Amino acid sequence: MGSKLTEDQITQKLSQHALWRREGGEIVRDLKFKDFAAALAFVNLVGAQAEEIDHHPDILLHGWNNVRLSVMTHSEGALTDKDFELARRVDEIA
Repeated sequence: MGSKLTEDQITQKLSQHALWRREGGEIVRDLKFKDFAAALAFVNLVGAQAEEIDHHPDILLHGWNNVRLSVMTHSEGALTDKDFELARRVDEIA
């Protein structure tokens, strides 16, 4: 589940996650919540999913109700299936 994806594979997988975009070597999603508590609760849910699959995004909670998730497989220095599995899980809980 950790091998590097080709550009074609990335394009295909990204097309299944309309709310995500590519920024350099990462996939990124920005979310806005009604308040800080909701944003923090979401971050904790993402953290639990990340722990479950042992794959951890960069998470930025900013402006009191905004969350940015940046995902890539650091050990591979590239995008892998693991990144898109985490994106799928994030989409389910968002």
